[in-house]
Amino acid sequence: MNRKTLLSLLALSALSTFTLAPSAALAQGTAAYPNKPIRLIVPFPPGGGTDILSRIVGQRLTEANKWTVVVDNRPGAGGTIGITEAVRMPATGYEMVMGQKDNLAVAPWLYKGLSYDPSKDLTAVALVAESPLVIVTAANSPFKNMADVIAAAKAAPDTITYGSPGNGTTIHLAGEMFKMDAGIKITHVPYKGSNPAVIDTMSGTVSMMVSSIPSAISQIKAGKLRALAVTSAKRSVSLPDVPTIAESTPLKDFDVSSWYGVFMPANAPKDVVAAMNAAINKQLALPEVREAIHAQGAEPRPLTPEAFGALVKADYLKWKGIVAASGVKVE
Repeated sequence: MNRKTLLSLLALSALSTFTLAPSAALAQGTAAYPNKPIRLIVPFPPGGGTDILSRIVGQRLTEANKWTVVVDNRPGAGGTIGITEAVRMPATGYEMVMGQKDNLAVAPWLYKGLSYDPSKDLTAVALVAESPLVIVTAANSPFKNMADVIAAAKAAPDTITYGSPGNGTTIHLAGEMFKMDAGIKITHVPYKGSNPAVIDTMSGTVSMMVSSIPSAISQIKAGKLRALAVTSAKRSVSLPDVPTIAESTPLKDFDVSSWYGVFMPANAPKDVVAAMNAAINKQLALPEVREAIHAQGAEPRPLTPEAFGALVKADYLKWKGIVAASGVKVE
């Protein structure tokens, strides 16, 4: 795949934001909803970025609306176990899942035999947040920016290593996309989670690491890791002094970020979806909620269900080509 095609695959669709007052949605016949607890499945263990964002949403919906939203962690297989459980639940509006780009746009092209198609088996309800990734190196590394990395890799191919939390994640593939786009040869070192990768990056065992911002931000602020660049088109509100890859290299169109959003099983009632979307978007507009999300290295991004569904479908199709171009496979 040539550079032009790859860059076009990575370009995110421009989508407008929208907020609907809960009263408008409830007036459409959902006045009795909800009349029992709502379960929000989190397809990752407690304590991670997806879990924290889910608990922010669940807590705010509970406090603001006097609802009961129960967060239920169902981790495993890169988040695909929790998604699989969600698509099998009845589409009543009382079962939801916090999905993300990894398990909905990327995993279907990496894992053989997945039992769900995100474009058909889920109803997009509300986009909660988007988050760039960050590329970090040890505080005493010779690399001061990503241009240094490219120059060193071209001078000595296959001598630079980069860590990630594991094979087949968006984080891993972002590293592969950078390698392909820059025309360099660097070696991927997969870890079983972010913490061991962060430790080895700080010690210099690996040259650098591609990471989620929450996994690295404390060590960046402590001065133990140097942030070289974020992978999104715009700078992160959590790391405003860190340039984007597009700013600091010739790769002017580089843009890779993750998103997190709430879904219900396919064919969930439209009025219930509209009511939940309005309730979540109302919370995302509040300063204290935005601050809590910013603390996780993410940016609130309210959308209509229709716009969010279009984003999911577009990314699902884009990442088919990206995964194929990378040659990454997960057995």
